[in-house]
Amino acid sequence: MPRTLLTALALAAGTLLVTPVAVGANLGEVYNLARSNDAKLAAAREAYRANLEKLPQGKAGLLPNLTLTASYLDTRADASPGVVTNTEPYGYRLLLVQPLYRKQNLEAYEQARIQQLLGEQQLRLAEQELLLRSATAYFEVLQAEDNVTSVQAQKTAFAEQLAQARKSFEVGAATITDTHEAQARFDLTTSQEIAALNDLEIKRRALEKIIGAEAPRLARLAEGVAMPLPEPANMETWVKQAEEDSLGVASFRSGLELARREVQRQRGGYLPTLDLQASYADNRNASTNIIGTNIDTKISQIGVVLGWNLFEGGATDSRVREAVANQERARYDLEDARRQSRLDARQGFLGVMSGDAQTRALGQALVSSEAQLKSTKLGLEVGVRTRVDLLNAQQQYFSTQRDLSAARYRTVLSGLQLKAAAGILGEHDVKAVDALLRE
Repeated sequence: MPRTLLTALALAAGTLLVTPVAVGANLGEVYNLARSNDAKLAAAREAYRANLEKLPQGKAGLLPNLTLTASYLDTRADASPGVVTNTEPYGYRLLLVQPLYRKQNLEAYEQARIQQLLGEQQLRLAEQELLLRSATAYFEVLQAEDNVTSVQAQKTAFAEQLAQARKSFEVGAATITDTHEAQARFDLTTSQEIAALNDLEIKRRALEKIIGAEAPRLARLAEGVAMPLPEPANMETWVKQAEEDSLGVASFRSGLELARREVQRQRGGYLPTLDLQASYADNRNASTNIIGTNIDTKISQIGVVLGWNLFEGGATDSRVREAVANQERARYDLEDARRQSRLDARQGFLGVMSGDAQTRALGQALVSSEAQLKSTKLGLEVGVRTRVDLLNAQQQYFSTQRDLSAARYRTVLSGLQLKAAAGILGEHDVKAVDALLRE
């Protein structure tokens, strides 16, 4: 059963390399696919289009309002015995209202302008988050592929050691312990290979969800390329910039201003309103009785109308209290966003700096592990090292190789996260990452 599962996972992983996208797709190509197909970004674009309509809606409250009403009634009445009156009044009225002062409408217009800005900020934030999601999925696939390569290389090496241990045992040159040790390492690595192939399959499917297509073969980081460091190399500078320019902070800042305007709009319910009104009415009343009359009336009016809602059962007071509470909530949300931006900036900066140091340390460790592996092989041949020592050396070498690649990926991602926290992440950063890749 494990062999069947292993074969199925290997075939599934292999089929994902067949794709209409160019072989060795870089991060820019993956990001472009994501921009065209990601459902979250598409939803953000539609939300932005919806927000654009807030401005004309808010502006409409300041512009003239023209209404037309028309009526027709057929009335029959018995006024007295033998006298029947039949009336058919009909007519129309055209009414023009131009608001001169409506505090609530003025604030609603200002809110619409803020909502339009907020929509733009949220769309930019969605694009930034998509870039980060694309980069994270991209490097997670590369890391999963490295894990598969590493565990398969270990499995091959352990298989060779198992075969040699069996031969040595058969000729009496080694004990059964060496065979059991090699067999245990081989079996463990087989289990790890199944897990690694399964993880690779999941990571590729996660990338497919973002780009809306089969995961292509990905370009990899070039060997020995230096990871870019933050410029300036001062963490507090980045923290301050994140607190001021983070897209998340900017959107919550707009949210607070929107809430403040809502308080003013609701308080406008206490104030009078003043409108300019002009109307024209044409009413006709055709009456049929013993005399018979037909009355036509045409009325034109123009003037100003003052309105003042003096009492509304406490509804205005309640709406003001609600708006004030929402304003305070928005204030706390903004403070939380600022704190989160500071944390994100520190994590990103430290991630790049520590990742760079770890990459250099693991690079040296890989050189040392390779030298140790060679000397252990030689020691086994001359009898001063055991087969267990060689198995340990091989395992250490492959683990160091895997950890080095993981550290390089984390360093690149931390750099992108730092730029995102500072609100300056863009396509130029994607191009900078692509410059580090090879087909």
